[in-house]
Amino acid sequence: MDTTLLSVLVEHHNNGDHAQNGWKPHVYHACIKHVKEKCNIDITKDNIVGRIKTFDKQYEIITRMLAQSGFGWDWEKNMVMVESDEVWDRYVEANKDVRGYRTKVVKNWESIVTIYSKDHATGAGARTGAESVQELDSQVVEESPEVPTKRQRTRDAILSMIGKMSTFFDDAMKATEPLPMPKVTFPAEILAALEKVDGLEESDMITAYAKLIINERLYEAFMSLPEKFKKNYLLTLP
Repeated sequence: MDTTLLSVLVEHHNNGDHAQNGWKPHVYHACIKHVKEKCNIDITKDNIVGRIKTFDKQYEIITRMLAQSGFGWDWEKNMVMVESDEVWDRYVEANKDVRGYRTKVVKNWESIVTIYSKDHATGAGARTGAESVQELDSQVVEESPEVPTKRQRTRDAILSMIGKMSTFFDDAMKATEPLPMPKVTFPAEILAALEKVDGLEESDMITAYAKLIINERLYEAFMSLPEKFKKNYLLTLP
């Protein structure tokens, strides 16, 4: 049922129906209808709101972890990957709410990331994230003035995601100081490299971006390959 619900939310998110203060009313009606058709289950708006709160919590906790050195996402097992017990114990000590996520399976992570790809936080952190997105967007557009309109919308969604991840990264670093600063490639550089891969579909580009942005080693391996191998590498990323 979550998969069915999220498929509707992703569609309407891409259509611009996810306002800053929540989903537009017709989105709930579409969710109720689609879940009934696909799962033969009657749900209400309250049920949807409850699940969205769960997605929101999962997104904030997991994104905060993935911003840390020693953490990654296992796309095969749908779980957070942790470098060592020492890394985990140190992080849990400063963030008690993540304790159960060492073995927690979170399906549909790609869809959850998509529906939160626009910054919905408030306060100074949100403003900082928005400013970062504007700066990155300006740089990428200047480098690629001939990008088609549809590809530009994909770029905007990705860069919006960067703003949210940047905010959580800053908060997490403050909560667990002192931690060594991990090596991080500038997001616009990763996006520009993906756009140069011939024949890469937009959906595959988004999936590959979501993996490369949280794993510096995967990006380094990608860049070391000859051009003719890069597309197949991206399509087989774990």
